[in-house]
Amino acid sequence: MIIAGEGERIELTHRAHSRRTFAMGTLRAIRFIVGAPAGLYTMSDVLGL
Repeated sequence: MIIAGEGERIELTHRAHSRRTFAMGTLRAIRFIVGAPAGLYTMSDVLGL
């Protein structure tokens, strides 16, 4: 995401240094959905936020 004005910019960057980060999130989502009833869920539901 880049927010820019004349002569300036603010950048928000995400870099993953390992695929393990994504694997851990995938496992968390799988554990959530296995016990959940049918429905529409958000990442907030999965993460317990």
